[in-house]
Amino acid sequence: MSFNTRILKGIDQCDSADWDNLFNSDYPFLKHRFLSILESSGSVCAKTGWEPRHLLLEQDEKLVAALPLYLKHHSWGEYVFDHAWADAYHNNGFTYYPKLLTAIPFTPTSGQRIGIAAEQKIEELMPHLMHAIQSLANEWDISGWHLLFPEQNTVDQLQKLGAMQRIGIQYHWHNDHYQSFDDFVSTLTSRKRKNILRERRIAGQELQIKRLVGQQITAEWWDFFHIMYHRTYLKRSGYGGYLTEDFFKHLGDALNDQIMMCVAEQPGEESNQKVAAALFFFDSNRLYGRYWGCLQEYDFLHFELCYYQGIEFAIEHNLTLFDAGAQGEHKIKRGFKPIKTYSSHWIKHPEFAKAIQHFLNQEIPHINTSISQACELLPYKANNK
Repeated sequence: MSFNTRILKGIDQCDSADWDNLFNSDYPFLKHRFLSILESSGSVCAKTGWEPRHLLLEQDEKLVAALPLYLKHHSWGEYVFDHAWADAYHNNGFTYYPKLLTAIPFTPTSGQRIGIAAEQKIEELMPHLMHAIQSLANEWDISGWHLLFPEQNTVDQLQKLGAMQRIGIQYHWHNDHYQSFDDFVSTLTSRKRKNILRERRIAGQELQIKRLVGQQITAEWWDFFHIMYHRTYLKRSGYGGYLTEDFFKHLGDALNDQIMMCVAEQPGEESNQKVAAALFFFDSNRLYGRYWGCLQEYDFLHFELCYYQGIEFAIEHNLTLFDAGAQGEHKIKRGFKPIKTYSSHWIKHPEFAKAIQHFLNQEIPHINTSISQACELLPYKANNK
């Protein structure tokens, strides 16, 4: 049986049903329509440094596997930081960019990264995918390939084929069959429980807070959220973020059944004033907190909209896990537990590969220590940790 590789310069070059059938999941970020609006809105393109090069693997002219793939000219928007690797390359007279990247743009959520046909086995197709990647790297003079936030099984299989494994940390909230928010906080120590309830009480004193799902999110709220998104990025980094106004304009239509927006308004005599909003995605098992923004500072409003409302939503919808986004040690005392995230890295230059592997070996003990220390700070009673 012969294998053939097909490279797409846009996700719309693949039939949406063919793509979605390979991934066979309600994970929102790999759906064809989500990737499509990233590209059609101008959020993902050559201008932003994310050139689509999605890879399809065909066996005897039948589509058997696919993975999102981008030609990257920088390392921004990835959340697995390799800037030091790029600096080392340049300091030694080599070129690190462009590189090949398999990831969900601007989305550090773990999940499936390689789609396969129902009758295929991923462990049998992985060597062919790896060979295809390495062939592209040689053909295009690429420094390497990086796969971010996959499932651990994918990383383990790639490690057998010569890819290096990297470990990171995120903080996730786990639903231990809670019936209500009060049920959840009852598992916390008295002081931590009182702090959380106090934060919620203060955040809700002046504002009206509600959760909107799907079509409940009006065009006015999408316009407002786009402004908040850009304000947040301007405050943090001095630029307005990658996602365009057109992206938010069409996001509700593309994934309306998997989007929740938590909003806050200031009550007024004639009409309420929009104050803040936080955006979430969800599937049948997980809630994903993504972006937020506010017009002005309110005590504990960020925690209320981005964490506590998300926890309530997860409990009400029987979701097993709440991934509130990258980083954020402040999540620990609010019940979010440290977990390991994974990435795979294949570096074409053998000497640089050895140096990076040495760095990764030194990084692992620090990651494990950080997780152990974070676990000691969790707010749960001893019998609930």
